[in-house]
Amino acid sequence: MDVDLRKLRYFVVVAEELHFGRAAERLHITQPVLSRQIRALERELHAQLLARNKQSTELTAAGHQLLEDARPLLAHAQALGLRVRRAAQGTSTFTVGFMPGITVTGAVRAFAARHPELSVQVVRTSWDTQVRTVHEGSVDVSYVRLPVEHRDLTLRPLFREPRVAVLPARHRLAGKESIGVAELAAERLLQDPDAVPEWRDLPERAGAEVTPGSRPVFRSVEEKLEHVATSGGVVVLPLSTATYYTHADVVHVPIDDIGPGEVCLAWSAGRSSALLPEFADVAAAQY
Repeated sequence: MDVDLRKLRYFVVVAEELHFGRAAERLHITQPVLSRQIRALERELHAQLLARNKQSTELTAAGHQLLEDARPLLAHAQALGLRVRRAAQGTSTFTVGFMPGITVTGAVRAFAARHPELSVQVVRTSWDTQVRTVHEGSVDVSYVRLPVEHRDLTLRPLFREPRVAVLPARHRLAGKESIGVAELAAERLLQDPDAVPEWRDLPERAGAEVTPGSRPVFRSVEEKLEHVATSGGVVVLPLSTATYYTHADVVHVPIDDIGPGEVCLAWSAGRSSALLPEFADVAAAQY
């Protein structure tokens, strides 16, 4: 069975909006056209994807499954198109994504020296984009901080490092040599709780969900630090990140009872280029 990527893209937008009118506006098509495309997709897949009435639109079990599978498929299709266009333009590039606090200079220089025919470039990523850039093809390999979704990725472990709590300089815990994660239970966490599962698993936090809009959205580590300094709250960062970005009004304190942060190199599992494991070897040799 051939799957129409355009219909898949339409379905993903409807699944995200759960409203045909808003989805049609995002896609710049009319609502009747969108409805016909979704019905055609359901016929092709022999499954009802959406339960729709006058009050609401909801995903069926089949719809949830398709949404889970469709996003990486669309990302891979986008990455394929990007690489083909680069090849057609005669552009020989190799792009490395890196997270804040991770220095990639040595590996990039060593790899570039091995391959003078390549333009080796670097792209700064974030917690939210470190994996997406791989799937979408905007980077060839990416230094990622775990945990990440492993699906469709090849991961090469590189190193581990301690994690620290970043606090306002006048915080009650700021003068301690180290703390336990339970001492942070009452604090407002200013980051995705999935990045600190130990905090979320505390008895005091068990079952507590972070509702949309209850947590600021930051685009950079600098914004996180500024928010800690001015508005309170706490972030948990890898030691390298906390020491790289200094701020006079915040301090970082080691956390004794949580595991170290893990850094891996990630690339698309579907790619067979020999450059990918070669760069991984070069990167691993730096640690």
